[in-house]
Amino acid sequence: MYEWNEIALNLAKDIEREIMPLFGQKKAGKFIGFSPSGDKTKLVDKMAEDIVLEYLKPLGVNIISEEIGSINNENEYCVIVDPIDGSFNFIHGIPVFGFSFAVFKGYEPLYAMLYEFITKNVYEGIPNEGAYLNGEMIRTRPLNEDSISISFYTRNRGAKLVEKVRRTRVLGAIAIELAYLARGSLDGVIDIRNYVRPTDIAAGYIIAKEAGAIITDDEGRELKFNLNASEKLNIIAVNDEKLLKLILENI
Repeated sequence: MYEWNEIALNLAKDIEREIMPLFGQKKAGKFIGFSPSGDKTKLVDKMAEDIVLEYLKPLGVNIISEEIGSINNENEYCVIVDPIDGSFNFIHGIPVFGFSFAVFKGYEPLYAMLYEFITKNVYEGIPNEGAYLNGEMIRTRPLNEDSISISFYTRNRGAKLVEKVRRTRVLGAIAIELAYLARGSLDGVIDIRNYVRPTDIAAGYIIAKEAGAIITDDEGRELKFNLNASEKLNIIAVNDEKLLKLILENI
């Protein structure tokens, strides 16, 4: 049986050792090629993904990753990885980025881990067992309607929403932001640019959901996504139905 938590943490630590000497350095952003989804692959992304493949290929599992797309080994387990969520931040010396790892058995989520390279925080989500930060259970915070704090990605759509909340954040690493929602540091994470992919959100989705978050698409329907690296999604993740209603009314 696979020990997913050990595999994920060992993988994160190995990536950390390789990439952190490049943190904030221009050469980390050297253009290598294009990913299957059409995004530019940078040197640091390629370095991190090579380590992922080195770890996971011998396990024979299906792999979905940002830079290579999908490797189908006809296995019942599928691992969705974003080796560096927030690589733009990494390249430019902004300390908000992490390693995102999610496991599905068939189409059922089984385990998720996010590792923040700077803080060394380990977030985990285990379906029907809860969400954890460094081994301690976490929950979303109760909504305070006078002090709503959200992360909000848009291209003009729903701009009035900014006037309805107290604080707006855009941290550039949506998996990490979903973990912050799970731990009670944010009330909501919204991206309505039709931009995020399953690789960006798979782990954060599991962790936030296990912490009590409500997660929908931009029409308020339960969020569903395919296990691939190319589908583009809109996501609304919040700690309260009232906030969901407010967001839907304003977008």
